[in-house]
Amino acid sequence: MQDQLNQPVKSSPRDVFMYLLATIALYISTGSVINLLFQYINVRFPDPLNPYYDAGNPIRWALALLIILFPVYFWVSRFLYKELALNPGKSEIKIRKWLLYFTLFLAALLIIGDLVALIFNFLEGELTARFFLKVAAVLVVAAAVFWYYFYDLRKTPGTFTTKAKIFVQAVIAVLAAIVVAGVFIAGSPFKQRLVRFDRQKVNDLQSVQSQILNYWMQKERMPATLGDLTDSISGFAPPLDPQTGASYEYRVTGALAFELCATFNLPSEAGRVGEYARPMVPEAVKGLGENWDHGEGRACFTRTIDPELYRPYSKTTPR
Repeated sequence: MQDQLNQPVKSSPRDVFMYLLATIALYISTGSVINLLFQYINVRFPDPLNPYYDAGNPIRWALALLIILFPVYFWVSRFLYKELALNPGKSEIKIRKWLLYFTLFLAALLIIGDLVALIFNFLEGELTARFFLKVAAVLVVAAAVFWYYFYDLRKTPGTFTTKAKIFVQAVIAVLAAIVVAGVFIAGSPFKQRLVRFDRQKVNDLQSVQSQILNYWMQKERMPATLGDLTDSISGFAPPLDPQTGASYEYRVTGALAFELCATFNLPSEAGRVGEYARPMVPEAVKGLGENWDHGEGRACFTRTIDPELYRPYSKTTPR
């Protein structure tokens, strides 16, 4: 064994590819884990200074990266481990040594930076559970990476102790739990499909509302039907419900009032992960609050135009 280790072994293009692939997959997986933990903390402890934050897409992106990249890292690492067991001399190739020490260097910097941030923010009076949990998340992840690769440098090539096997199994179990939690928090793909339909319906109603307001300012009367909003020059045509293909409901309820209705799959709260930036309603339109909150099923939004804020164009044209 010792003679094999002393024999110089040069790295091949395949070695460079495999070690680089494993290292890049490790870095992205680690970043995704930290990002997911941060988002879970954001959901559990919302920031009052950032009330319009939506953790849904950050969670889904981090999940997608972790679900793809960690299995790649695991498979490549197993391949390299088996190769070292057959040829221990390859443990001394430069690409392996450089990447191992560089990974240790980054992990150490992350731990040091995390502790510095902890002390600095503590001295500034940042004592929230949200902050301490994020510091702990970074510290645990960075320490786990550092310990494993420090162990990898010191162990005999091609060997794997029982302690290391238990550590790897525990990491895989924790990552599986993190992924399951992400799917639970962000919502299943089937639920997200329904949420996207509902959000598109709200966007369509906002667009129709703007066109109704513009129609009234131009002609000083409400459109009798949504078909009156069709404009071949601007290219606007009243949108249809993307889920059913039916027209949205519209009804004139007064000289300056109207109602828009649609059928939704879920309550508006179902599409929010953490704090969610709600669509805002123009100040000139008053009615059901300044948002588009809705329950499950048919929901109607009553709006009243304020002519003092949105004056007809005929009364604003200078003589």
